[in-house]
Amino acid sequence: MLEVLPIQSKQEQEALCARCGIPFDPSLLAYRALVDGELRGVCQFTMNADGGRILGFASVPEKYEFEPMFVMGRAALNFIDLCGVHRAYFDAPCDNEILIKAIGFSKNADGRYEMDLTNFFQEPCQHGKG
Repeated sequence: MLEVLPIQSKQEQEALCARCGIPFDPSLLAYRALVDGELRGVCQFTMNADGGRILGFASVPEKYEFEPMFVMGRAALNFIDLCGVHRAYFDAPCDNEILIKAIGFSKNADGRYEMDLTNFFQEPCQHGKG
């Protein structure tokens, strides 16, 4: 079973970031993705008046699966949107452009991954159609 859950303690967040090989930042919020109770990835993010930012996004080495990472990215965006922040950026080191685009980001004129969350989770089937 796939689960994406908020990480409740900074000690756990630090340990999970270490398992996924990304720097731990105690100022960030974080989610973890689990499959059948086993860690698959971690996402660290923040938000302010300028938008939400995914700053850490990684799978457990040798345990990458597309679906848990995709759902975890969308869960972070949904939380950001529910908090009233409707612009998001993907600023994490990540070489998987297919995954980043599937989550919903596209490169802006500055080459930064960005997306508008306005109504994104109200009409998800309408996005990506051109």
